[in-house]
Amino acid sequence: MPSNATRWYASRESVKRAVGIVGSTMDTLVDSYIESASSDIELMLKGRRFIPVTATKLFRWPRAARAGSTILYLDDLDLLAVTTLQAKAQDTTPTTIASADYFLEPQHLGPPYTRIEIDLSSTSAFEAGDTPQRSISVAGRWAYGEDTKAAGALAEADDGSETALDVTDASLIDVGDTILIGTEAMFVSARGTLDTTANLNDTLTADESDVTVTITDGTLVKAGEVILVDSERMLVDSISTNNLTVRRAYDGSVLAAHSGAADILVYRTLTVVRAVNGTTAATHDISTAITKYAPPADIVDLCRAMAIGHLKQGESGWTGQISGGEGAVRTQMVDLFYLRQRVIEKYGRVSL
Repeated sequence: MPSNATRWYASRESVKRAVGIVGSTMDTLVDSYIESASSDIELMLKGRRFIPVTATKLFRWPRAARAGSTILYLDDLDLLAVTTLQAKAQDTTPTTIASADYFLEPQHLGPPYTRIEIDLSSTSAFEAGDTPQRSISVAGRWAYGEDTKAAGALAEADDGSETALDVTDASLIDVGDTILIGTEAMFVSARGTLDTTANLNDTLTADESDVTVTITDGTLVKAGEVILVDSERMLVDSISTNNLTVRRAYDGSVLAAHSGAADILVYRTLTVVRAVNGTTAATHDISTAITKYAPPADIVDLCRAMAIGHLKQGESGWTGQISGGEGAVRTQMVDLFYLRQRVIEKYGRVSL
């Protein structure tokens, strides 16, 4: 199974929120558990993926025992779309089969598709060429699904090689998300601050109940974003013109007083791994739309639960017991077991 270090099914922020982790001290550990859980899910489901991979797969020529040379079974792979289909792939002159000459099946259930059938009204066929081995080439996108959600846009042009990208809305993208810009997939590995150009336009006391932050231009901030004022982080719950209603001392930062025209920073600079999952790096214009892949909710839940389960077991030294004496807490994985079983029942492969 190839590593899926850039294909996670839960984000860092979602795991930390679920168990009340604040600050960045445990980020590396949390990340390792999410990566491990994502890989375990794919292994548990026999290679089934929930974020697409662009790749070319080679198959043996379909023998007469399996419907002659007109049906190609895809060996327990999930096919979303075909870019190029070729026969005699190992020959010097492979034959490209036109999209009008084949069907992706089962049509009534897919995608994903599990076989490719030649249209019998056409003159095309799966030809073996010099050898039947690796004679059929299928280039396309492979996964169980490829649902996406809108995730803002680029706030700057991208020359195709940058690994720090500014975006328009930090509330929509987390660390661990796989984003799609044009046809290029990128993995978000970290976030940094960006100056909104807005400034503080009043004073704030070091009081958690002082939650109205007036800035010079409220249109430059989005509800749901985390802002940084001096060294205090604040979560923006809502915005009314230039007044932000916030949660003070967010994510373990220190409550402090603020005055003057302090800069309002947001975490909109994404550190990304370019061209992941078989895609190709490309240039992108400013304001280009961003989407992010959205795996099924139960896959996300399982990944998060597995990561948290490993985190809690790690806290116990893998004994199942956190702390000692009368305050000892015993961790159990019963609910996680049933969640895992439900996912296997829903997404596990069925032999045909």
